[in-house]
Amino acid sequence: MSLQVRHNVSLKAYNSFAVQAQARQFAEASSDEQVRQALAHAAEQKLPLLLLGGGSNLLLTGDVEALVLRMASRGIRVLEDDGERLLVEAEAGEPWHPFVQWTLQRGLVGLENLSLIPGTVGAAPMQNIGAYGVELKDVFAGLTALDRHTGELREFGLGDCAFAYRDSLFKREAGRWVILRVRFALSRSAPLHLDYGPVRQRLREQGIEAPSALDVSQAICAIRSEKLPDPAVLGNAGSFFKNPLVSADLAQRLRVQHADLVAYPQADGSVKLAAGWLIERAGWKGFREGDAGVHRLQALVLVNYGQASGQQLLELARRIQADIAGRFAVRLEIEPNVL
Repeated sequence: MSLQVRHNVSLKAYNSFAVQAQARQFAEASSDEQVRQALAHAAEQKLPLLLLGGGSNLLLTGDVEALVLRMASRGIRVLEDDGERLLVEAEAGEPWHPFVQWTLQRGLVGLENLSLIPGTVGAAPMQNIGAYGVELKDVFAGLTALDRHTGELREFGLGDCAFAYRDSLFKREAGRWVILRVRFALSRSAPLHLDYGPVRQRLREQGIEAPSALDVSQAICAIRSEKLPDPAVLGNAGSFFKNPLVSADLAQRLRVQHADLVAYPQADGSVKLAAGWLIERAGWKGFREGDAGVHRLQALVLVNYGQASGQQLLELARRIQADIAGRFAVRLEIEPNVL
């Protein structure tokens, strides 16, 4: 099937902030061949190529003078199954949460803590998505990517991806790789990750003493739904700032001033601070200026109440960054990709 390219397409429905922006050209790729066609077309037109998954980790601050290519490939398959451990592969365009549910419906363990994260399978390794004590790298078994420079396919193992906190080789080299499909190492009876207090509490409140992976997923879905706004109702990209890593000395000085500081010591001696706590303590929670604001229940989430532009949201984010730096000597880093 030949690639269908459209011109001057609104991207409002393709980004979870629901920001209005126009793509000069737009296409959807449901196969490796269509990805190659898109690369060739962009080169012929002398246009940059912008890859788009679910649009849930993106802030558009203006029209996009590029060929925007939305990854729309679908397919989930079991590559290996020894009765206990399974190797599952999913195409890049598979929506993430339905894929997680597919694994849970088959009694598989590994992805339950990553339930209800927006986006697609192909975008997940970019950010090394994580939640409730689990990161994608913990269940990652490999991926296939297309090198935009050479046109060759390359297989990546865990050690090749340079996964870090909300980071990876693919994010740092965003203009080079097109992730086509991702493989996951799952199990039928692996131990569950229940270290996150609210998850244990939710299960206990439900009287569940020996939870299944599905029980954990349902508890996490309930917690996320209470804490985070639904992008279909209120435009947002989830957590807008990364939890900052600071020195132990700075964390101790802040703890002297703020006894309730939320901080997590790291193995390398640094300390991870809760960005949401910093923003709330600075008084930004619930702030609104026009249609750009900070969510009233979760200070880590910036929201579009209707007609906010990407530039207005970015300006709000920069004001918050400057305020946190002034108050706490902490630099907040924006998590979504700003275009």
